[in-house]
Amino acid sequence: MPDSLGPDPILAAPPRPAPDAEALRLRRLFPTYGSLEQRAKRRAPRFAYDYAANGVGEGSPNVAHNRHAMDAVRLVPRYGVPVAGVDTRVSLFGRDYAMPIGVSPMGNPGIVWPGTCGILARAAQKARIPYIGSTVANESIETLAKLAPDVYWFQLYAIPGEEHRRSFDLVRRAEAAGAHVLVVTMDVPCRPKRVGDVGNGLEVPFRFRPRTMRDIAMRPAWALETLRKGRPAFESLRAYVPEGSSIFDIAAFGQREMGQAITWDWVARLRDAWPRAMVVKGILHPDDAERAVQIGCDGILVSNHGGRQFDAAPAAIEMLPAIVERVAGRARVLLDGSMREGLDILRGLASGAEFTFAARAFLWAVAALGEAGGNHATYAFLEELRANMAQVGVTTIEEARGLERWLG
Repeated sequence: MPDSLGPDPILAAPPRPAPDAEALRLRRLFPTYGSLEQRAKRRAPRFAYDYAANGVGEGSPNVAHNRHAMDAVRLVPRYGVPVAGVDTRVSLFGRDYAMPIGVSPMGNPGIVWPGTCGILARAAQKARIPYIGSTVANESIETLAKLAPDVYWFQLYAIPGEEHRRSFDLVRRAEAAGAHVLVVTMDVPCRPKRVGDVGNGLEVPFRFRPRTMRDIAMRPAWALETLRKGRPAFESLRAYVPEGSSIFDIAAFGQREMGQAITWDWVARLRDAWPRAMVVKGILHPDDAERAVQIGCDGILVSNHGGRQFDAAPAAIEMLPAIVERVAGRARVLLDGSMREGLDILRGLASGAEFTFAARAFLWAVAALGEAGGNHATYAFLEELRANMAQVGVTTIEEARGLERWLG
């Protein structure tokens, strides 16, 4: 792949980026996912933190189950082998990436920390990892494609009305902007009742209640940054509402028009219309994976929507091996769900994934550290992945996919 940005130290062999003094300071202060989440919780208003942290029902049981399933994957190390040349690079859909982790699509992350979409797009471009921009991101398709030209993917939430006219227009815009991969989310046949958001009043139409104002007043850094950058809106949807519509009008449009079931027949139409690699996201059943392969999809992103859609769903990593077996190399199988650290990437690879994606790990880093958070998260994943690959005795991503594992 031509490198329009000049030499990139992350893609050197072996890739060993040299963080500056500030990056090293942040590494000492915030070495873990948990340390970043705790700082993010202290900086974002309660309604914003809860929006990202919680799942559907009381206590977010599916979010907790995702983590339990990930922790249950144990890897058997092998010693006595040379591991000085650990190389995390990987190719996917004809492009080279620095490591097998990308930024999952996130809806309205700017509510947690203003400017998150742009921060993560720039960080992904610098680190050379995929950035999947959501239909309901807070920057437009066109803006994100400019910020991350070498690594930008577009995630589509279908807008079924008017024979999918606006769905296909979003796809047309993504193609024109240069998105390398189209990611079609399948697992939102309806909008769930997220009890945390209901309790916090985070619904459409949004109303500023006394508790909301108190939460904001207690988070002055967030409030000042929001004043500076403006309230987050679904910028890619602005083209489909009347000129001059407020951010609340745009949100109401998204609430009304999206979150409806789409059929495999429509996915097949989309496959015919999109000229580049196409991935379906939200697959948990091997039969659905088979259907995607038959339609001609290039990839399957095994995911349960981060535990935010259906509390009784299995964890993605639990279903991954069966889907890998059914697909049998006819499409690339990717994993999304509770990826917190480099060890989790290795767990996903050993379970059969060819690539992994994370959302909250990147979001908490930005909410905790602002502009520096995106780079902090990518460096952390890279450092941890290299160390754990060496620990188990593998030096390439292909070797990592052959690791012996067992479930504790």
